[in-house]
Amino acid sequence: MAVIEYDEYKQKLLALKPTLEELEKALGIPKAREDLAALQKETEAEGFWNDLERSQKVAQQTKRLENKIRKHDRLVSEWEDCLTLCEMAQEEDDASLLDEVTGGYDQLEKEISDRRLAALLSGEYDANNAILTFHAGAGGTEAQDWAEMLFRMYSRWAERHGFTCQTLNYEDGDEAGIKTATISIEGENAYGYLKSENGVHRLVRVSPFDANARRQTSFAAVEVMPELPDDNDIEIRPDEIEMQACRSSGAGGQHINKTSSAVRLTHLPTGIVVFCQTERSQFQNRDNAMKMLKAKLVELKIQQHAEKISDIKGVQMKIEWGSQIRSYVFMPYQLVKDTRTGFENGNINNVMDGDIDGFINAYLTAAANGELK
Repeated sequence: MAVIEYDEYKQKLLALKPTLEELEKALGIPKAREDLAALQKETEAEGFWNDLERSQKVAQQTKRLENKIRKHDRLVSEWEDCLTLCEMAQEEDDASLLDEVTGGYDQLEKEISDRRLAALLSGEYDANNAILTFHAGAGGTEAQDWAEMLFRMYSRWAERHGFTCQTLNYEDGDEAGIKTATISIEGENAYGYLKSENGVHRLVRVSPFDANARRQTSFAAVEVMPELPDDNDIEIRPDEIEMQACRSSGAGGQHINKTSSAVRLTHLPTGIVVFCQTERSQFQNRDNAMKMLKAKLVELKIQQHAEKISDIKGVQMKIEWGSQIRSYVFMPYQLVKDTRTGFENGNINNVMDGDIDGFINAYLTAAANGELK
């Protein structure tokens, strides 16, 4: 009996080979190998390491290409190992290895699905790190608590994917939660995956802050922007920026320090304001604030298809009913549903713990097929 099952899995595994070959082309692995070889050759040139700016840029590009190639090579290796195990178990008619073969095949299917999604990320900034800013909507403490719940959800998503998450700004709410906060998520294709999360998120639950335990609806907005490298084509002239140094605000705690190291930057042509207060050094806060400002400008450029910063007029996001991209219902039933794709998940606790890949995958697939509402 085991021999028949092994033969079925062997045929399934062999059928995956063309898929892996197509995936290799779609992900641009051959080109990545060529680019990596060229970069490695460049590092061997005399005097290369004397140019600190160039050497750092090459090191970052090398790391990104190595990670991309390593992921694909590991996938192919897992396929080869699973096929070898299946053939060996079939020859020896060893039924004890069936669970391992089955598990290996299921894992392969999942990883191939993930890599297919990665192949859809071909936008100009998709490979970049992501900067997320959370804004509480109207509604006081309840909305501010909801903004903090979203802050935690995306931080946990980053942890699940092995990405690095850094808090750039954190402004406490009046009684609980946050008024606004900004995080940077660093990892391969972070912006490409998270760009789907840009928009208004709606919460329906019995408020823990309501003494009468009434059901309430709250809103919070999530801005998702690509982090740009230092050599990007977004130029900001010194005379376009107004900088203010000030003391960190909020209730205190781990996010706040007591010196005048917080930095507020205003981009005069667009009126965009960014604020950073998480570092002890004013210079570090200014660097982070510049990253946030450039990210906001490029996101506006993407949204409005503007070719010059002077063309950008700004986008106002209304954090209210009817503008939400997703609803999170805790009561009277439990369901998270995306209004754009129709994708839903009834395990709301898992979702709030960072399990949002289903929503991201549905959005990317729908976008690739031109099916977004």
